Amino acid sequence: MDTKRCFVVMGFGIKTDLATGRKLNLDKSYQALIKPVVEQKGYVCVRADEIKHSGSIELPMYQELFSADLVVADLSTANSNAFYELGVRHALRPRTTILISEELMPYPFDINHISIKKYTHLGESIDYFEVLRFQKQLGDTIDEVEQTKETDSPVYTFLTGLRAPEMQEMIDTALAGANSGARETASADDATKQTLSYMISEAENALRKKEFGLAKGLFQTALSLSNNKTDPQFTVNDPYLVQRLALCTYKAQDPDYVTSLKTALDLLQKIDLDRTNDPETVELAGSIEKHLYEENQGNEHINNAILLYQRGYFLLHNRHNGINLAYLLTLRATTELDPTRDEKIADVIWANRIRQDVLELCKRDSLKMEAMQNQSQAPANPVGAEQESLITEQKFWIAVNKAEAHFGLGNLEEYAKAVEEANKLTHEDWMMESFTGQLGKLEGLLGTLKGVV
Repeated sequence: MDTKRCFVVMGFGIKTDLATGRKLNLDKSYQALIKPVVEQKGYVCVRADEIKHSGSIELPMYQELFSADLVVADLSTANSNAFYELGVRHALRPRTTILISEELMPYPFDINHISIKKYTHLGESIDYFEVLRFQKQLGDTIDEVEQTKETDSPVYTFLTGLRAPEMQEMIDTALAGANSGARETASADDATKQTLSYMISEAENALRKKEFGLAKGLFQTALSLSNNKTDPQFTVNDPYLVQRLALCTYKAQDPDYVTSLKTALDLLQKIDLDRTNDPETVELAGSIEKHLYEENQGNEHINNAILLYQRGYFLLHNRHNGINLAYLLTLRATTELDPTRDEKIADVIWANRIRQDVLELCKRDSLKMEAMQNQSQAPANPVGAEQESLITEQKFWIAVNKAEAHFGLGNLEEYAKAVEEANKLTHEDWMMESFTGQLGKLEGLLGTLKGVV
């Protein structure tokens, strides 16, 4: 008897939901909410990045959409590929398709009448009890789909005379490809290493370990697999992979720091940097432009960085973009880019208004972190432990953002309290070094401006 097969339609990696401005780790959704449940129900569970293939990914993807016994489609972040693949599935199969999404996703008209199971995402983690709740809901839904045999495709619901494809040769070919894929997915390590999922996982692990050269090579390979091209510089349609490659490129500092920064910026240009509203792309490019100025590559990089951080700040209205934008405006006031006293005053006032806003954002985010931390959690659960670590990290960044804002505004007593708060929180050395490095530069800028504005 052939093993039942489930194909999961969704994005992968960390994606920004432009409707809400939040970053969602879709890999966490897949690994915690979907895959364990599907496998417990007796299915082989596969996502597109887990398919081992040579040549174009389109053929095995269409085979999965046609022949999979079950499809689970996660539409979170309004991923265009996921919507297209869902449409293909609905056209090919009248039933056994389950739709899910993160609860804050707004649904377009064409699917707002379809049952969609919702889950709550915390960003880069998911609450332990939400995992348990949604796993049960998804499991019950799979049972219902298997037992009721009701049509769930709107195509076959509204076009009542339509018949699903029944060409036996097509079915045999699709099933042969799917079963072959299942065998290959479950085969030895050397085969697994050829999947996009494996490459990305290894690249992210290397990045966490700060093995930037290794991570760069792995992301280049992943990008080549994603594009079905052998040229690692051929970048076309996956902003996430290009962003990660750009980050590793400039962190690797190969062959030297300035060259790596420029190469990273060139990579981001290939995903339409001038027009994109993707916050991750904009934020990374702003950081690169800031570093290029610091490496004496010209004052124009200040203006470039300001425009990028400003775009990110208005897109997300968050602390990170705000505090960096305020710093850069203060920096510009000390250069020839602000040739008159009035222009210097304008930038300083603008910077201070943003710092006041950052303090309000710190209050808002502190309340969110406290609410999340106060939720009851199973003490030894790995999901809960990871969530606790992420909360602690965010509380550290809130504290140092608050400290820098107070310092820029001259509130030295409040600044000292915020630094003390940050020091009490568990953090890595580089995190404090990042804060103190920029604070030292800010102190010098404020000293330069004293008596000028």
